[in-house]
Amino acid sequence: MTDYGHNLLFGTFITPVAQPAMHAVELAMVSERVGLDLVTFQDHPYQSAFYDTWTLLSYVASRTSQIHVSPNVLNLPLRQPAVLARSAASLDLLSGGRFELGIGAGAFWDAIAAMGGRRLTPGQSVDALEEAIQIMREIWATDKPGGVRVNGTYYQVKGAKRGPRPAHDIGIWVGAYKPRILNMTGRVADGWLPTLAYLPGGVADLEEMNKYIDEGAASAGRDPSSIRRLLNFSGRFGQSGRSLFNGPPQQWAEDLAEITLTYGITGFFLAADDAPSIELFAAEVAPATRELVAAERARR
Repeated sequence: MTDYGHNLLFGTFITPVAQPAMHAVELAMVSERVGLDLVTFQDHPYQSAFYDTWTLLSYVASRTSQIHVSPNVLNLPLRQPAVLARSAASLDLLSGGRFELGIGAGAFWDAIAAMGGRRLTPGQSVDALEEAIQIMREIWATDKPGGVRVNGTYYQVKGAKRGPRPAHDIGIWVGAYKPRILNMTGRVADGWLPTLAYLPGGVADLEEMNKYIDEGAASAGRDPSSIRRLLNFSGRFGQSGRSLFNGPPQQWAEDLAEITLTYGITGFFLAADDAPSIELFAAEVAPATRELVAAERARR
């Protein structure tokens, strides 16, 4: 059993559909009202039925005061990393330190190419993401002398000025599933953000995937426990328990606590498109999960 020891975070994972108008914004405001930690939005710039995620994040940050916001996860191939670093730092400053950066290497290459992005192989996309993370960290490192110079295969920065510095240390959370990108996550990122529905073996896959992250961290001289593990998931509330995340709130809490204590997941984002589910998740599931995890950690 692996428990990396982070405090628990709870949030929502919202699809930024443009119709009905303002629905995504309303769900974000519900998420803040009920006391959740984060509201996150899918990012598919090639999807014409969605709001642009970066614009939506900025708007939601301006309409809220406490909840953190994050893309889940940002499509790197359609964004230039040095500019992205300035955008992220700017939104973090404007929101009072409430921005986190979920980011991915890209997957839907036909759609990316149709929007003018460069088509890459899976391996190339992982290398490009690692270069991008290096560039973003250098842009934010305003205490270093001179300009930013990164001569990568996919991105080159030749003396760009540093800054602005974010209001807080922005977490870079990578959406990752395969060994190569999981290893890279351990070497250079701050967190891992997969979606449960994409794991062929369900939660059991988390054990092996964690190992790749841990190995990557160790190879870079990092403490594996410093990389936060998060998870997008969905479910259905019901009167009686039937299966994972299909039952009453207390069962959900027991499911989440087990995943935390067994696999080290300490951030949970509920995919929801209705306010009642968000309200029940915040009012009953999140506090019960925290109590169960705290009690077991104390016992250990």
